[in-house]
Amino acid sequence: MTVFQKPLRTYKDHMIEREYTIVNKLGLHARASALFVKTANRFSSEIKMEREGIEVNGKSIMGIMMLAAGKGCTINIKTAGADEAEAMEALGELVANGFGED
Repeated sequence: MTVFQKPLRTYKDHMIEREYTIVNKLGLHARASALFVKTANRFSSEIKMEREGIEVNGKSIMGIMMLAAGKGCTINIKTAGADEAEAMEALGELVANGFGED
């Protein structure tokens, strides 16, 4: 670990974790990832996204796109912090509604 890296917080004390299936045709492409990050950044809670054992910062577009989650993929979203329930509700709704795409 370099001087500039902060250790990731562990979720042992409290967190919300939910599983979602990507339903939009193009999956987590650039626009969908950007919309997720924009929504996530409205909240102070720590937000993580996980796919097949790889966990990334839910407020990082590069991290989310690295997951390469296409239509039908299952992802886990984890939120921890003061507004974790509101964050999970907003992000879950976004994913479930296909990021507003047809």
